[in-house]
Amino acid sequence: MSITILGIESSCDDTSAAVIRNGVILSNSIAGQKVHEAYGGVVPELASRAHQQNIIPVVDQAIKQAGIQKEELSAVAFTRGPGLLGSLLVGASFTKGFATALDIPMIEVNHLQAHVLAHFIKQNEDDTDQPQFPFLCLLVSGGNSQIILVRAYNDMVVIGQTIDDAAGEAFDKCAKVMGLPYPGGPVIDRLAKEGNPKAFQLNKPHIPGYDYSFSGLKTSFLYLLRDELKKNPQFIEENKADLSAALQYTIIEILMDKLRKAAKDLKIKEVAVAGGVSANSGLRKAFEEYAEKYSWKIHIPPFAFTTDNAAMVAMSGYFKYLDKEFCSMDAVPFSRIIL
Repeated sequence: MSITILGIESSCDDTSAAVIRNGVILSNSIAGQKVHEAYGGVVPELASRAHQQNIIPVVDQAIKQAGIQKEELSAVAFTRGPGLLGSLLVGASFTKGFATALDIPMIEVNHLQAHVLAHFIKQNEDDTDQPQFPFLCLLVSGGNSQIILVRAYNDMVVIGQTIDDAAGEAFDKCAKVMGLPYPGGPVIDRLAKEGNPKAFQLNKPHIPGYDYSFSGLKTSFLYLLRDELKKNPQFIEENKADLSAALQYTIIEILMDKLRKAAKDLKIKEVAVAGGVSANSGLRKAFEEYAEKYSWKIHIPPFAFTTDNAAMVAMSGYFKYLDKEFCSMDAVPFSRIIL
């Protein structure tokens, strides 16, 4: 019997819908929102309005690309949180109406767990390149930096996380200070390829255990720019590549040092990365280097599954469907949910 899940993702500024059948992806449609570029960050009110405009066309496109009829769907999975409340409400409200009309169950999905489970999405029926339990997953995005011990698809424990800012936020905020366009992370990544990572030395935090901190790094970067601009008003313009390379190098070192420590302490060789920052070329290269040095078996997601997408929501929904873990119509979104 085929299990066909429609996933809906609307936690931030991307409206996405995807269809997965028996763990194999059939479609993954995403509509972005260019309106936020003018403000240097996501404006929640504008995001929720754009979701209202995009959600019906995106769902329609996902179903058509999957080559199915909506009546073939077994359930609808949606992101309940964490995220922007207004954006989440659009996805949740649409899901309730859609599920009611088709008389199929709803499945609530934790956005952070979905990023981890993106590694289990199959490109085809013969795809067997999925992590083996237990494994460690480094989840890095604009809002989260966590090391997660994954014992099963429904058994995840956060063993380390940022105590202040996230790695993705550090990329974007430092890029903004440099006058780079939003989102700053991809721009930093591109510029870093042309720069010297050792050109500038930035502060690294000394946090016990597996936890992270990036606020001190941001302050260090800001003070560097402030002091150098006093000497040379063209400092940023003349050193964009080196500044980007040094920033990216430092963030990646901070992330990988703690991940290596966790893998060593727990004696785990199966290691994955997920979240928007997992698209960063420097981080991907670091994973490959650590895999060779420490004999890790690594799992790096396709670029399509790094940012917020509904395929990971549908995948999570598929696992929950197997356990008949459905949610009721009175489920409401939450802006913050622990993993």
